Amino acid sequence: MLDNNDLKDAIAALDEYGFDKKHSSDLSQARNKQQMTKYVDSLDYSLRRLLILQETVEDLVEKKKHQIKQRENIQTYKTKVINLSRQFNIPYDEVVQVMVNLKNQTN
Repeated sequence: MLDNNDLKDAIAALDEYGFDKKHSSDLSQARNKQQMTKYVDSLDYSLRRLLILQETVEDLVEKKKHQIKQRENIQTYKTKVINLSRQFNIPYDEVVQVMVNLKNQTN
C-alpha cells in the first residue's frame, strides 16, 4: 500500500515527466514555429543539408495539400451522387450503376 509520501513522490515524478516532455527539443513534441526552429537549429545542419531539408518539406507539404484536395473533391462528388439519389428517389448504388452504364455507352 502506498503511503502519502510515496504518492506525493509518484505525482511529482509524473509532473516532472510531463514538464520534460513539453520542453524537450524532440521534433515530435514541436507544436509551433519556435519549437520547430529550436529543434532544427539543434541539428546543426550545414546550409546544403538545410536546403535539402527545405526541399523535402516543400515536397511533403505539396503532397499533403494534394491529398487533402483529392479528399475534398471525392467528398463533393459523393455528396452530389447522394443528392441525385434523393432527387430521383433511387438508391445510391443504383445511381452509381446508371453512371457506369452511361460511361460505357459513350465509349
